[in-house]
Amino acid sequence: MITSTQTTSFTGPGRPRDPNVNQAILAATLRQLSKDGYGRMSMDSVAAEAGVTKPTVYRRWASKADLATAALAELQVEEAAPSSGDAPTDLRAVLTTLQRSLCRPNGIAIIGTVMVEEHHTPELITLFRQRVVRPRRAMLRNVLEEAEKRGDLRNDADIDTAVSMLIGSFYAHYLTGEKIPRGWPRRIVQTVWEGIAKSPQA
Repeated sequence: MITSTQTTSFTGPGRPRDPNVNQAILAATLRQLSKDGYGRMSMDSVAAEAGVTKPTVYRRWASKADLATAALAELQVEEAAPSSGDAPTDLRAVLTTLQRSLCRPNGIAIIGTVMVEEHHTPELITLFRQRVVRPRRAMLRNVLEEAEKRGDLRNDADIDTAVSMLIGSFYAHYLTGEKIPRGWPRRIVQTVWEGIAKSPQA
């Protein structure tokens, strides 16, 4: 177990704490949020799983809500927006990254946790929307808006609906109980693109 005196080589006030300890605690928090949910997660259980003492956790985060929101912040979307100039290619790139994030151990289970806690701990889903949902939607919207500027979309193309269909298809498929197919980004992009793209004859 890592004790509180082992978290950093600097012990003076205001000195930076060991980032490896921070990451161990945040990773344990994400695992517990996805496995047990926010209600059953505790500072004690996170400390035990991370291999640190409870005071080590409390020195960094004053409450369970603070710790949970800090862990969710680690899920922030930071990948660069694709810009190949070909909308279907760029849409597939964004959705391929989305699929990787959803299929990791903490993926969709985390979404269920923050939704369950929406009325009791609303800051969780608020942060998740800010750090994860909105950035990815913005990437897809940007790809489609650029396609619109190039004249690649039909005049009546509904970009907001297309974005929701592209992302929502992953959650809908997950609820069937079947594994999301490897080629799903290609399939859903092809289907949605055919509905909004200007025909070659137009």
